[in-house]
Amino acid sequence: MDTSPSLRPPGNATRTEAQAILEQLAGPAARLRDDQWTAIEALVVHRKRALVVQRTGWGKSAVYFIAAKLLRAAGRGPTVIVSPLLALMRNQVQAADRAGVHAATINSSNVTEWDSVQQRINAGELDVLLVSPERLNNPDFRDAVLPALAADAGLVVVDEAHCVSDWGHDFRPDYRRIRTLIAELGADIPVLATTATANDRVVADVAAQLGVGGGDTLVLRGGLDRESLRLSVVQAGGPAKRAAWLAAHIDSLPGSGIVYTLTVAQAHDIATLLRDQGHAVAAYTGSTEAAEREQLEEDLIGNRVKALIATSALGMGFDKPDLGFVVHLGAPSSPIVYYQQVGRAGRSTASAEVILLPGREDADVWRYFASVAFPSEAMVRNVIDALEPDRALSTAALEPLVDLNRSRLEMVLKVLDVDGGVRRVKGGWIGTGQPWEYDEPRYRHLDEARKREQQAMLDYQSTSECRMSFLRKQLDDPELGPQPCGRCDNCTGARYRGEVDDAAAEATRERLMRPGVEIAPRKQWPTGLGKLGIELSGRITGGPAPGRVIGRLTDLGWGARLRAVLDGPDAEVPDELVAAAIAVLKAWDWVQRPTAVLALDSVGHPVLIRSLAARLSEVGRLKNLGVLNYSPEHRPVAAANSAYRVAALNAAWEAPAVVDGEIVLVVDDMTDTGWTLTMATQVLRASGAVDVLPFALASVS
Repeated sequence: MDTSPSLRPPGNATRTEAQAILEQLAGPAARLRDDQWTAIEALVVHRKRALVVQRTGWGKSAVYFIAAKLLRAAGRGPTVIVSPLLALMRNQVQAADRAGVHAATINSSNVTEWDSVQQRINAGELDVLLVSPERLNNPDFRDAVLPALAADAGLVVVDEAHCVSDWGHDFRPDYRRIRTLIAELGADIPVLATTATANDRVVADVAAQLGVGGGDTLVLRGGLDRESLRLSVVQAGGPAKRAAWLAAHIDSLPGSGIVYTLTVAQAHDIATLLRDQGHAVAAYTGSTEAAEREQLEEDLIGNRVKALIATSALGMGFDKPDLGFVVHLGAPSSPIVYYQQVGRAGRSTASAEVILLPGREDADVWRYFASVAFPSEAMVRNVIDALEPDRALSTAALEPLVDLNRSRLEMVLKVLDVDGGVRRVKGGWIGTGQPWEYDEPRYRHLDEARKREQQAMLDYQSTSECRMSFLRKQLDDPELGPQPCGRCDNCTGARYRGEVDDAAAEATRERLMRPGVEIAPRKQWPTGLGKLGIELSGRITGGPAPGRVIGRLTDLGWGARLRAVLDGPDAEVPDELVAAAIAVLKAWDWVQRPTAVLALDSVGHPVLIRSLAARLSEVGRLKNLGVLNYSPEHRPVAAANSAYRVAALNAAWEAPAVVDGEIVLVVDDMTDTGWTLTMATQVLRASGAVDVLPFALASVS
């Protein structure tokens, strides 16, 4: 134990000071829990490492802010908090200010402030520095700022520590960089890891990853019951009926809240639907700009909106203590994720409504997200082999050399960096030459664990037992006993009825089934095509006009119907899709009306697409140019990233039918990246087409 005379020994005086700081944080009525004091004492007095697993609202942030303040008063360095979300950082900085703690943050949204923050660190003016995990491997931060922080830190905090674990529900490779930071700390610098959502497996993995699992580590793990939450499951039927149910009930739900959807498209669809019916709501997704996100959060906190219609982008760290309800329009793939998201509600209220409206199509979304998990060993080896030890390659430059899309490539690079196989430097990435092993058994077990969690989420929907007990069991709650919660629909027998007014359901169905989504053309060629023998670069000229699809595969309205057709056997186009296509074309605000229609060769649905083109030709009195066929020796193979996709499509088609002088409506089954339509347009424009108007049955997102 550190016996520095500058630090008071444990006792009532220190706890009294902790209580005073808590009152500054949370108000004069706040009282320091015994477990909170146990954690603070372990960190401040005994310099221990601690792992705190406590439910949302327990007061984990109070522990590290109080500890930070006490350590600074004793002459220790600033506390470094690794925090995952911008919303969490903003809330934490505000909370720190209330307690007289001088805090600042370094993250992607405040680039212009980084220099001044670093100057404040060097001048000793900061008590707390909050950093995103991504900053830990930024070369400048890692090499210039981090060593000094590691040497002088008063405390290191890893918030939402389940992100460290790829057994957890929100694995982030950047979080594993933290173990390097912790390994470089002095022996007397305490470490605190906190999370609200971790079962036994995740707790063990977090402890191992962070090196906080030694015999002298304090582990504080409390009960996960949330006495204010009233859990319900409502079986309302298909997408239109569930959306209509929400529209009919949202105003009767207490206060303001969050409606979670599984996809970005669904969030925007539902927000539009509810706004059209006069409800004060807004969409909040991962694609929402940072400044707009901050404004939307403030609108919800200030009750200026009834609800945010959100994806999981609005989750960890968002703090509105009086949030009155959380509704899920579609079930998350894991009870752990579900518990974390519903934990936003009822933190300072006697009661809050938590409602799940599951759909049969939820499993399709789960399968999609599972399909973009960690790549195969062969793909990872390609990344390692493409890098050199003495020449840095940027991610963009590396992308044409490996067949991985940008997001998966970045994940692979981060994992390899943590494992020592590659290193991030100024200008990009280099190979280290260090051996690297692909942990195939671990990834297989991860996949099996995901499937078990998906089944558990299905079981939650159908269980007759206490729903809160069910969730607590999934999280291995150490305080779970036989007593049911007495609040959920199964315990009380008080249930929401799933029926909706027929007229309202039909009106909602018509709104959701209104076909037509614009698809934006590609504007820029992928970088590095020259390395693949393709002489295309810079801005795309002669590309297609903005196009249309009937709907997205993730839409609440058209999604299920489009998936059924595209997943089914190849056949003539159904009348329903022809009618929808005609409606989309009628609503299309043409710059120039098409004069001809041309089907793109389809590997999976040749009959479907040819028949659709023929029907549109007949109805629209367009010249039917037949099919733009792939050449037999050059049928493109599937490719994950844009550069490889363009290379696969280059010179892929036979000479087209006579298109000179035509404005061509090009018909395809599905568009994902947009490169098939872009490359086909190049062929058609080169053959004399005046313009190309892309049309597809569906887009992936």
